[in-house]
Amino acid sequence: MFNASDPRLADYANLRDVELRKSMEAEHGLFIAEGEKVIRRAVAAGYPVRSVLLTRRWAEPLADLLDGLGDRVYVVDDDVMEKIAGFPVHRGALAAMERRELPAVEEILRGASRRVLVLEDLVDHGNVGAIFRCAAALGVEAVILSPRCADPLYRRSVKVSMGAVFAIPYARMTNWYDGLRELRAAGFQTLALTPDQSAAALDEVDMGERVALLLGSEGDGLSSRWLHEADRPVCIPMSPAAMGLGVDSLNVVAAAAIACHGLMRGGPADPPHPGA
Repeated sequence: MFNASDPRLADYANLRDVELRKSMEAEHGLFIAEGEKVIRRAVAAGYPVRSVLLTRRWAEPLADLLDGLGDRVYVVDDDVMEKIAGFPVHRGALAAMERRELPAVEEILRGASRRVLVLEDLVDHGNVGAIFRCAAALGVEAVILSPRCADPLYRRSVKVSMGAVFAIPYARMTNWYDGLRELRAAGFQTLALTPDQSAAALDEVDMGERVALLLGSEGDGLSSRWLHEADRPVCIPMSPAAMGLGVDSLNVVAAAAIACHGLMRGGPADPPHPGA
C-alpha cells in the first residue's frame, strides 16, 4: 500500500505548484503525462517511462503499457491520488516520463522543409499546449520557442495539447536578440503576426517556399525588435463593426489557429483541388 508521503511517489508531488514543479522537473529531467491517451502518445513518441501512478480502475486498460515496468507501477486509491497530486485526477493515471535532450534550432530548421511557427515569450502553459495542437493538426512542420516561452512538456501544456507536443518537432532558441537571423540563414521568409489592421492580410500575402510565422506573447504581442526585423508584418482581418465596438484582437490561441491555417496555404499539407 502507498500513502501520500511515500518517497517512491516524489515525482508526482505538488503538481499544482508551478514554480516548484518547473525547477524540480528541470533538475530531474522528467515531465508528467496525464491520462491514458496522453501517456500512450508519449510512449509511442519514444519517451522512456520512469514510473506510472494510477487508480485501481485503470490497471486493466493500461495493462499492456504496464507490462515490464515491475515495481515502478504504483496503484493507489482515489483519495491517495488526490492527496499526492493536489487535485482530483479525473483521468485516473499519471506517468513520470524521462525528458530527451532538445535538438538545436539549426537542426530543426534543416528538417522542416516549408512551414514553421515561432513563439515569442508565451508564458501560459495552456496556451502553448493549445497552439501546439493547432500547429500539429494543420500541418505545420516545426515550432521554435524563444528562450522565455513556457515549457511544452509541463503537465498542463501536455494535457491541453492532448499529446500534440509529441507529434511536432520543436527547439528553443538560446539567443532571442539575434533569433530571426538564424531563420533567415536557413532560407525562411519571416512573417510577423500583428493585430494592426494596416498590415497585409495573411491570406493575401505571397509566400515563399520556406515561411516562418512569428506569434507574440499573450498581452503585448510581438516585441518591437521582432516586428521590425521580420520580412513583413501580417494581420488577420477583423470585422470593422466589431472594432468599432472595441473588439480589436483575438486571443492568442484563436489567432494561432487561424494563422496556422493561413500559413499552410500553398504549403505541404494542402490537398489537390477537385478536378486538378
